[in-house]
Amino acid sequence: MPQEETAMYSHLRTPRAAAVAGIVFSVLLIVIFWIFRSAVPADPLDPGTWLADGSGHVALALNLIPFAGIAFLWFIGVLRDRLGPKEDRFFATVFLGSGLLFLATLFVAATIVGALLLIAPSTEMTGTSPTPTFRLGRAVAYVLFNVYAIKMAGVFMISTSTVVIYTAIAPRWMAATGYALAALVLLGSFYLNWSIMVLPIWVLLISVHILIDNLRGRDSNPHPP
Repeated sequence: MPQEETAMYSHLRTPRAAAVAGIVFSVLLIVIFWIFRSAVPADPLDPGTWLADGSGHVALALNLIPFAGIAFLWFIGVLRDRLGPKEDRFFATVFLGSGLLFLATLFVAATIVGALLLIAPSTEMTGTSPTPTFRLGRAVAYVLFNVYAIKMAGVFMISTSTVVIYTAIAPRWMAATGYALAALVLLGSFYLNWSIMVLPIWVLLISVHILIDNLRGRDSNPHPP
């Protein structure tokens, strides 16, 4: 491998890459969830008036989701790379699988909402009596996001907390906080409308710590390549 490519590859393996990706993912996801919660009612049985009143805001949030997904995949990839040859197969499966399932479920729910926006102008879906098509799509998107995506986010937080303990890329109290927040998401997500905000805030906390630690010149990776 040429020296220039080797230097570039080594730079991408630093904690800063994971930190920047985590910060981008967290900021985008907070903005996306805030827009959704502000424009779309939490009640899955709503008549659908938001299709006319807040469709522009919802469309903006939907367009931001792919970029958040790219940053999320980068964040996962760099963290897995830092584990190196000591990565456990069982742990790697849970960590990677939960992250990918969360992202896939989020994409599917966003696709359904996007489809509702597309067909809304040609149908009577914004009145007081929503059509069966709207009811089905709204219910499916609600269950996908508020049940399955959030549960996978909780599993991912548990897995990432284990990464923190295993690699020492952040203090152990952050891992303990991640476990506690993950338990809150897994057990109370159906009753707390804003529980999904826990994931990006927690990832942001870890990412900021890694970035500050890296800028101070202390590479916290105990297993350098």
